[in-house]
Amino acid sequence: MSTPTRTRDEIAHTVRTAIADVIGTEPEEIGDDVSLVADYGVDSLELMDIGARLEKALEVRIEVRDLTLAETVGHAVDLLDERLRERS
Repeated sequence: MSTPTRTRDEIAHTVRTAIADVIGTEPEEIGDDVSLVADYGVDSLELMDIGARLEKALEVRIEVRDLTLAETVGHAVDLLDERLRERS
């Protein structure tokens, strides 16, 4: 099954929306340089919730390791962008 191609900006919007829904903020407040753990105190359960939302929205499998490897929101967007390009 082919996934529709998404731009990095579309992926970034999806990522920021999922994060904002979990941590209770606005997507516009979440920049590429934000660290969810250091800046927002996101714990492992919240990371799993964000990951599940992203899997559903982007129709891609996200490994737990991938969630913990991303140091910033921008890094997470880049990883997801790369993963989605590999599939198309």
